[in-house]
Amino acid sequence: MANTSRPVRRTALLASAAALLGLVGACGSESSTSTAPRPTQAPRTTTVHPGAATGAATTPAATAAPSDTAGSASASARTDGRCRTGELRAEVGRVDPGAGQRNFPIVLTNTSDRTCTVRGYPGAAFVDASGGQLGPDPVRAPSSPGTVTLAPGKSAWAGLSFSSPQISGARTATPAALLVTPPDEHDPIRVAWTAGEVPVGGDESSVKVTALEPGTGP
Repeated sequence: MANTSRPVRRTALLASAAALLGLVGACGSESSTSTAPRPTQAPRTTTVHPGAATGAATTPAATAAPSDTAGSASASARTDGRCRTGELRAEVGRVDPGAGQRNFPIVLTNTSDRTCTVRGYPGAAFVDASGGQLGPDPVRAPSSPGTVTLAPGKSAWAGLSFSSPQISGARTATPAALLVTPPDEHDPIRVAWTAGEVPVGGDESSVKVTALEPGTGP
C-alpha cells in the first residue's frame, strides 16, 4: 500500500507557512500606517479689510477727500439775499439843522441772526394817528446807490430832509408816525414821530430821501 501522508503533510506545512507570512505582512503594514507622522495642516488665515462686509472699496481712490462744501454752504446760508422787513428795526435819529433845512437820519438795523443786504432808497411816508398819509411821497435825492451788507446788529442809514416850514411858508401838519419801508419790500415799519411839524403842501413842501449807506448817520 502506497504512503500518501508525506505529500499531504508537506502541503499542509506550505499552506501554514504561507498563511503565517501573510499575517506577518499584514501586521507590518498596519504598524507602519499607524505610526507614520501625518502632515499637520496649517490653520487658514483670512484677512478682513475695513468695508469688506459691505462691499466698500478700500483703495485710496475710493476714500473721499476732505471737502469744505459744508463750510461753503454754511457761509452762503449766512448771506442769502436782501434784508426783509421782519429782520430790520427802523429808527429816526436826531435832527441836524442847517441852512434852513431839517435833516434826519433814517436808520435800519439788522436784528436777525444772518447777514443780509439792502440797496437803494427806503420808502418813507408821514401818517396821522389813524394811519392816513400826510403830504406827498418824498422824492429821491440824486445819488449812486450801492449794496450795503449788514451783518447781525449792523446798520445802514438814509437821509430825510425838508426845508424848515417857518422859512418856506409851506402848509404843515404834525405826524404821529413815519412809515419806513426797506428797499424792495412792501411791508413798512412804523416809527413814532416826535420831531414836530413837517411840510405837507404848498410851495417848498417837498421832502427828500437819500439812498442807504453804511452806518447810523453823519
